[in-house]
Amino acid sequence: MALGDRGPVGWICLGPDRSEIPGPGQAGEVYALYVSPDLIGQGIGRILLGEAHSQMKGQGFEASALWVLCDNQRAQRFYERAGYQADGAAQDDVYDGITLTERRYQRVL
Repeated sequence: MALGDRGPVGWICLGPDRSEIPGPGQAGEVYALYVSPDLIGQGIGRILLGEAHSQMKGQGFEASALWVLCDNQRAQRFYERAGYQADGAAQDDVYDGITLTERRYQRVL
């Protein structure tokens, strides 16, 4: 969790890769990364992601995977700058009758 003067300003959640789609062996997964919208672009997400990578390495993971909504180009650029690449895997989730497609990204730790 990232803390600022006003309390929590960002957080990240990680663990073992939950995907049923074949991917990198011994992979961790970033389940979620959030930064307060008014603070995006100030390096908070980069710091949180770096800490997640360190924790994954410490847990013996060799790679990291995560899922990004296909329409979220800002997040795609962020993760690509952090060394992630789309690997061609995709999945659909349905929320309140609306289908959202996510693309998997991965990188070696």
